Amino acid sequence: MAESDFFLGLELAGTGIHPASWRRDDSRAEDLFTGGYWVDAVTAAEKAGVDAVFVPDSFGLQPGGAGVARGRLDAVAIAARVAAATRHIGLLPQGAVTHTEPFHLAKAIQSLDFATAGRAGWEVTVSEGGEQARAFGRKDEQDAASLWHEANEAIEVVTRLWDSWEDDAEIRDVPTGRFIDRDKLHYIDFAGDNFSVRGPSITPRSPQGQSIVAVRADDDASTGVAVRRADLIRFAASDLNSARALRTALRTAVRAADRDPDAVRVLLDVEVHLADSAETAHDEVVQLDRWTTDAPASLRHIGTPATLRELLGAVGASGAADGVVLRPLAIPAAVRHLTALTRKPVSSGTLRDRLELPRPVSRYAQQGAAAS
Repeated sequence: MAESDFFLGLELAGTGIHPASWRRDDSRAEDLFTGGYWVDAVTAAEKAGVDAVFVPDSFGLQPGGAGVARGRLDAVAIAARVAAATRHIGLLPQGAVTHTEPFHLAKAIQSLDFATAGRAGWEVTVSEGGEQARAFGRKDEQDAASLWHEANEAIEVVTRLWDSWEDDAEIRDVPTGRFIDRDKLHYIDFAGDNFSVRGPSITPRSPQGQSIVAVRADDDASTGVAVRRADLIRFAASDLNSARALRTALRTAVRAADRDPDAVRVLLDVEVHLADSAETAHDEVVQLDRWTTDAPASLRHIGTPATLRELLGAVGASGAADGVVLRPLAIPAAVRHLTALTRKPVSSGTLRDRLELPRPVSRYAQQGAAAS
């Protein structure tokens, strides 16, 4: 797989996924709740040739008590803040569906797609546990099957809303005084177990037609939704052999769901810590673990930009994944070293262009053409 075809993503979770990352001298924890922190991280990633950043979100505080950095900004708002400071990198904030109306999520991601000229995506997530349910007080805690059944319906609603304006619905016809052609706006008329939405959206069809949808395949319930709905499927594995087997299984499941596996990109999560030397990188992780022990949740790479480049090459050559999402243990340290990867700059165009995925035609335009 050529370097230009290998997708490189970066997850920006607070000061890093290691719970003690905020204690590092270079953590910039004091800036975590400022726009500048996020702008600096994303623009550095863009200069390093990273294709897209993923911004986690939740309606619950981070677990771990006083020993971890707690509190978070809204992921969609972060993406909107950095949109104007970037030109090429994809922006995929998480948006939880459990306590959020899909109409609101559809509008937010559509707006981000306009703000970025077609670089937006949406990583679908759910709100697990009683704490988040009690914070809203609207419904009881749900099990994984119920949560992801609701998420499946929410994605259907959102994508229908994205299609509800045909591409040429906005006509701006000054002589007749018509800004839109009402015949090219469509009711979606969705009725499911969790939502009943008529539509249409109040936002025109965005540059990508439909923004990229990402889902992490963490368990049976989320995997079932991912193979039916996602453009990007994220997964974790302990080594490259396991990753290759899981990618094959995911592609087989995508085909069984009557979808083209080549129209879906499967991305391997890799936890990473980088330094000027492998010895320094290992010593820094030892220090992090002295403060708060952290067990790896996926393949972990501790080393230098050169050794990371070797790993990325091995992932591509082995067919273990279509790309990688780096999850830095400590974000400022990682982004400082990523420029040494010497990747080609991200090309202009939409996120769909970068992923070599076609721009979908509105399902309602297709129905109208068939009817005529």
